[in-house]
Amino acid sequence: MNLPNILTIFRVVLIPFYILFFYQQSFDASVIASAIFSIASLTDFLDGYLARMRSEVTQFGKFLDPIADKLLILSALILLVGIGRVPAWLAIIIIGREFTMTGFRAIASSEGIVIAAETTGKIKMFFQTVSVIILTIDFENPLYHQMAMFLLLLSTALAIFSACQYFFKFGRSLKLMDVK
Repeated sequence: MNLPNILTIFRVVLIPFYILFFYQQSFDASVIASAIFSIASLTDFLDGYLARMRSEVTQFGKFLDPIADKLLILSALILLVGIGRVPAWLAIIIIGREFTMTGFRAIASSEGIVIAAETTGKIKMFFQTVSVIILTIDFENPLYHQMAMFLLLLSTALAIFSACQYFFKFGRSLKLMDVK
C-alpha cells in the first residue's frame, strides 16, 4: 500500500467525521466539519500529485480515487440539501452528471480508451469544493450563501460543459478505432 492510496483511503475515512460534525448544529461544529471537508479535498490533490511524481499510480488508486471523490462531494451535497442550503434540483444535476460520467468512463475503459480529466473538470471540482466549504459553515450573513451558490452554479455549468467535452472526446476515439 503506497502513500497516495493511503491518502485516498483517508479521504473516505474522513467522510463520517464530516457528517458527524455537520449535524452538531453549532457554528463551531460547522467550522470543524468544513475543515474536515477541506482536509479531505486536499488529499484528493495530494494523492494524485504524489502518485504521478513518485510513479506510484496503481490500478487500486485509479479505481478508488474517483469513488472517494464522488463519495465526498455527494455526501456533502445530500447533507446540504437536507438542511435547505442547496436546492434539490441542483444536487440532482450534479449527482446525475457524476453517475453518468462514471458509467461513461467505465464504457470507455472497456473499449481500451482512457479519457483523462480535462482542465474544465478540475476547475469544476475546485469551485464545487470551495462552495461546499462555505455552505457547510453556518454563517448568519446571507452574502456568504449567495457567493457559495454562485460558485456552485458556476461549477454545475462547468460540469455540464466538461461532460460534453468527454462525450466528444470519446466519440472521436471510437471513430479513430473504427478507421484502424
